[in-house]
Amino acid sequence: MSNTSSPAAAAGLSVNLLARPLVERLLADADALGLQARRDDTGVHIVDAGIEARGSVAAGLRIGEICMGGLGHVHLRSGGGAESWPTWLDVRSSQPVLACLGSQYAGWSLSATKEETGGKKFFSLGSGPARALAVKEKLFAELGYRDRADSGVLVLEVDRAPPKIVIDKLLRDCELRAQALTLILTPTTSLAGTTQVVARVLEVALHKAHELGYALADIVDGAASAPLPSPSSDGIEAMGRTNDAILYGGRVHLTVRGDDEAARALARALPSSNSRDYGRSFAEIFKEAAYDFYKIDGALFAPAEVWVSNLDSGHTWHGGACDMALLQRLWLQEA
Repeated sequence: MSNTSSPAAAAGLSVNLLARPLVERLLADADALGLQARRDDTGVHIVDAGIEARGSVAAGLRIGEICMGGLGHVHLRSGGGAESWPTWLDVRSSQPVLACLGSQYAGWSLSATKEETGGKKFFSLGSGPARALAVKEKLFAELGYRDRADSGVLVLEVDRAPPKIVIDKLLRDCELRAQALTLILTPTTSLAGTTQVVARVLEVALHKAHELGYALADIVDGAASAPLPSPSSDGIEAMGRTNDAILYGGRVHLTVRGDDEAARALARALPSSNSRDYGRSFAEIFKEAAYDFYKIDGALFAPAEVWVSNLDSGHTWHGGACDMALLQRLWLQEA
C-alpha cells in the first residue's frame, strides 16, 4: 500500500504564508494572551508562551492553529455528563495530511552539546510550518511537499530559549533572514504548552496511520477531540498528562476514499488499546522505560477511539474506546 500523500496535489499551499497572519495576530495580542515577545540579538522574534511569561489556554489554542500551518481549527468547549471532564479541545482540518504531518508534527531534531552552547546542552523537537522550509526529515520526500516562503515560524517545547548555534542552524536550513523567523517557546508545564500538545490529537492519528502503512493520499478530512488537563509543574508529569489525554481520551474521525477493507483495517489497528503498554499512565510507562521513548511500544502513540468513514462506499467503522475513568483517577483529587 502506498505511503505517498496528497500534499503534492496541494503544492500551491504554503503553510508558512498561511500561518503568517496568525503569527502577526499572536504578536499583536501578546499582552492579552499572557505572552512575552522580543527580538534576540540576531533579530529573530522569540515568543515566550510559558517560561517567564504566564501564557494562557487561549494562547495555546492559537499556537495549535499556527502549528497546523493555518490549515486547521482548534477550539475549546465545555464537557460534562458522559464526557466526565469539564474542558475539551476540538480540532478539525480539511487538509489533514499537510496540516498535521507537513506542519504540526514535532519531527525536526535540534540539539547542541554543552561545549557548543558554552554551558548546558540543548535538545528540542521542532514543530510547525518552518519544518517544511528546511525539509530535514525524510517524511517530506514521502509527502512530496516543500514550502517556499520568505518568513517562517517554529514551535519548540522547551523551558529556555535555544542557543545561538541552534538559531543559526535554523536560519541557514530555512534560508531565512533573522527578522523573518519567529520561534514560539511552549514548555509543557505551562497552560499554553499543555494546550498546544493536546491539540495534536488529530496529528497523532495521522502519524499512526502513516506508521501502519495506510495510503495517506486517501485521507481527505479529519476531526478530533480530547480532554484538556491542568498542567503540572513537574516536567515528566506534565508530559504524561498531555499524552494520557490523547491515549485514553482522544477521539478521532477520519474521512477517507478508496478501499473499504483498508478503511476497516485502519479503524481496527489505529487505537491505542492495541498496545501492550495500554492501561497505565504515560508518566509511569516512561519512567519504567528509563525515560527512553524507543523502549515504549510504538502502538501506544495513538488516540483512544477512532471512526473511519469511506466517502466512496458510505460505510463507517469504529474502533477503540475512551477510558475516562482512568483519566479521572489520574487527574482528579477528591474535594
